[in-house]
Amino acid sequence: MSLPPEKASELKQIIHNHLIKINIHEKIRDVLAETVREDLDPGHGSLSEEDFLRALQRRGIVDDVMKDLHFSKEVPDTELGLQSTPKPATHYIDKDLTKLKKINMDPARRYLYLQVLGGKAFLEHLQEPEPLPGQVCSTFTLYLHFRNQRFRSKPVPCACEPDLQEGFLLEIHREGLGDGSKMADATTMLSICDPVHLVLIKRDTSSETTLVSSYFLDWRTVLSSPSGKTSIAVELLGVGSEFKVSAGVLNVSLELYPPLTEALSPDIITTQQSLERQKTAEKERLFLFYAKQWWREFLEIRQSNQAKLVKIFAQDENGVNRPVCSYVRVLRAGRLLESPRQAARFVSLLGLEKAPVVGGGGGGKQEQWCSLLAFLCRGKGDCEDHATLLCSLLLGFGLDAYVCVGTKPKGLAHTWVMTRGTDSTITFWESLTAHRYLHQAIDPDAPPLAPQPRPSYPYTTIGCVFNHKAFLANCQPTDAVELCVFDFHNQSQWKAMSEEAVGSVCSPGSTTSLPPLPPLCGPSLEPSAASNQLELELRYLVVEHRKDLGLATVWEDHLSYVLSSALAAYELERCTGTSCGNEEFQDAVRRAVPDGHTFKGFPIHFLHHNARRAFATCLRSPFCDEIVCCRGDHVRLAVRVRVFAYPESACAVWVMFACKYRSVL
Repeated sequence: MSLPPEKASELKQIIHNHLIKINIHEKIRDVLAETVREDLDPGHGSLSEEDFLRALQRRGIVDDVMKDLHFSKEVPDTELGLQSTPKPATHYIDKDLTKLKKINMDPARRYLYLQVLGGKAFLEHLQEPEPLPGQVCSTFTLYLHFRNQRFRSKPVPCACEPDLQEGFLLEIHREGLGDGSKMADATTMLSICDPVHLVLIKRDTSSETTLVSSYFLDWRTVLSSPSGKTSIAVELLGVGSEFKVSAGVLNVSLELYPPLTEALSPDIITTQQSLERQKTAEKERLFLFYAKQWWREFLEIRQSNQAKLVKIFAQDENGVNRPVCSYVRVLRAGRLLESPRQAARFVSLLGLEKAPVVGGGGGGKQEQWCSLLAFLCRGKGDCEDHATLLCSLLLGFGLDAYVCVGTKPKGLAHTWVMTRGTDSTITFWESLTAHRYLHQAIDPDAPPLAPQPRPSYPYTTIGCVFNHKAFLANCQPTDAVELCVFDFHNQSQWKAMSEEAVGSVCSPGSTTSLPPLPPLCGPSLEPSAASNQLELELRYLVVEHRKDLGLATVWEDHLSYVLSSALAAYELERCTGTSCGNEEFQDAVRRAVPDGHTFKGFPIHFLHHNARRAFATCLRSPFCDEIVCCRGDHVRLAVRVRVFAYPESACAVWVMFACKYRSVL
């Protein structure tokens, strides 16, 4: 391998500096003098270079030099292209291969450089062995959000002292109209109470994610540092039932660019933080007093109201009780989502997982409504997380959307989303499946033989509805969904909270305890490359599986390509609710399958792109197993994969296995 001249000179300089550092010249002189004195006999003419090298090796000098000298392999740009599809790795590879980039910093703006300098005391991983090269291991990833800016670290192996070493450049900008380009001064920065939201996610060897900690860092302590730089130890607490237990400690360094000409007094910062806490506490106290009074009035309306599912407060991942209205915000997805139905499809692709409960007793589920950033970073959550996110997105698209709290059959608590049209049309949106249902109330006073609408939705009761501005409790004689009338202006049917009271603790910026709203990030997958990779891996698994059965495998590429239109139609139907393109697909299959042959196809949908997991799931279906293990005359197999990328790490993966063979009677 040849190096360019500038690289060769750089390498020589590195080696030269290293040799000077370990005082190699002094060691060589000592060995040379000792060798001449002890090993050279009088009859020997001169000391050869080989003799001297052997002497250096015997005394361990060469080993010492090589042990301390490390070289990192640099990946050429040509190897980062998509010319060839690499084999799946057995351990983590950072596919982003982020290189250090020069950032054009605006000299008229202020920046906060946040450095994570490693972690310690992650005692849950105290017995974690050091991962060997090529070994699959669990990883930690740190996510950050600050004033509409989102970042994430590279994954590092889980350990008691994880090697989290990352730097993040955060822009501190003013929010006033026309002030965005002006540099924020000390007073302005002191008034910026937005914290840096840190979310630590653990990903295990099967790509399952766990929320380790969610922490809000007040960065303003750096304003009192004369050098514009400070270091702090951030203790991360657990989540859910472990919100009071330490999860670990991160060493964090904060630095201002450019530094302040005159630092603020620590007392000023402490006073500001204390005033903010007092103001927030007072607002929350007044709202709690109002909510108690409102609840008493609601119970006095009708005795049966006591049994209705009316939820005013919910506990977040940090064990903090917040008004449910604070979990909904107006969220615009920019160019990432094109329509409300596509937004519903995106939310449905995020996994469903209830909060874990320590111990099996109690029977009830652990309540945990996640902040939006924690939900997005984890990529999965409970039905409440899905419903609040979908409601936020629908509000962003200009719809009159509400989160509904009620029950499904067998009395299971559930949340879903409702929109009200300008013509009073009521539509239910199931956030877990993206299904939509039209609600038509049954008239209990109608004659027995009068035709009544038949409900298609899976909801039985509804106790309350809410969004970012309104909270309304159902005070109708019955809470059965099919009998409910959604006329929110009728105070005899719905008891509303004061919009002003809700806004005092739930509107953006009303209190410092509200988590800031993060923007959505673009897809993390490149759909074509991911589709090709998964298809190649599935082909390999099919060949190996058939080989174990003593069967040969012959692929037909044209038939595989024909399957593409069906997969595109399936995803379009999930997004829009309308089916199209089926006639063309059927016609293409008839042309691809000769007379006297039989065609079989099996489509399946996944929320991940792990080939082995997908193939194992497929084989559990007798229909797919029949295709993959097909025996017969002139058997030809086909498989097609389409990965549809959505914001964040969400993806819809469609796989279709097919075969054709000559029918033998």
